[in-house]
Amino acid sequence: MTSLDLVDRLGLLHPAVVSDCLDRIGMRDRVLAPRIRPLSPDAKVAGVARTVRCVAVDRVPDDRDDWYRGELAAVDALGPGDVMVVSTCEGSYWGELLATAARSRGAHGIVADAYARDTLALIAMGFPSFVAGIHCADSLGRIDVQTSGVDIMCGGVAVTDGDLILGDHDGVVVVPAAVAEKVIALAEEKVSGESLVRQKLEEGMPVAEAFRRYGVI
Repeated sequence: MTSLDLVDRLGLLHPAVVSDCLDRIGMRDRVLAPRIRPLSPDAKVAGVARTVRCVAVDRVPDDRDDWYRGELAAVDALGPGDVMVVSTCEGSYWGELLATAARSRGAHGIVADAYARDTLALIAMGFPSFVAGIHCADSLGRIDVQTSGVDIMCGGVAVTDGDLILGDHDGVVVVPAAVAEKVIALAEEKVSGESLVRQKLEEGMPVAEAFRRYGVI
C-alpha cells in the first residue's frame, strides 16, 4: 500500500483515536505538545511528513546573502500529500505566499513548532496551518533552514521524514512509517467499536457496563 493510500485512510480518522492505538502498541510519546495549534478551529491535516530543521540566527542580512534559500527550497520540494513539519524554533517561519506555493504543489498543510504571520490570509485560504504561535516579524536574519529531510524534534516529538501526520482541533499525532498500516487498521477497528458504544450509551446503557462489554470508552 502506498503512502498516499495510507494518508487517505488516516484522513478519515481523528488524532485522539490514533493516539490511543499508538499507546496500545507501546508508543506513548507521539502527540505533539499542546502549544501546536491550528490557526482555524476547523482545520484538519493528514499527510506525509517532510521535515525541516531550523536554527535561530541574529544577523542583519545584506545583498550578499542568498535570502531564504533553505526555506524556499523546502517549499519547492513539496509534493502531493506532503505536510511540512518544522523543528522547534522561536521565530516566524510561515506566511501566505509560502502557503500559496505549497498548496500549488499539492501539499496538505504545515505543522511547525515555530510561528506564523499573515494568519488571517492563511485562514481565509483554508491552508491547514498548525503552529506554536503568531508573530509578525520576518524570518530573514532571525531563522535559517539548516537542512531538510532529516530527523527533527517538533513539539517534543521526534519526527522522521516520511512519517505520517494527523492533526485537528484536538492536536497533532505523528505515526512512524514502520507501523503506519498497523496503527491505522487498529484505529479503524476502534472507531467502529466507538460507534457501537455510542449507540448503546444513547439507548441508556450504563457507562461501566458499556466499557466492560466492549472495552471502549
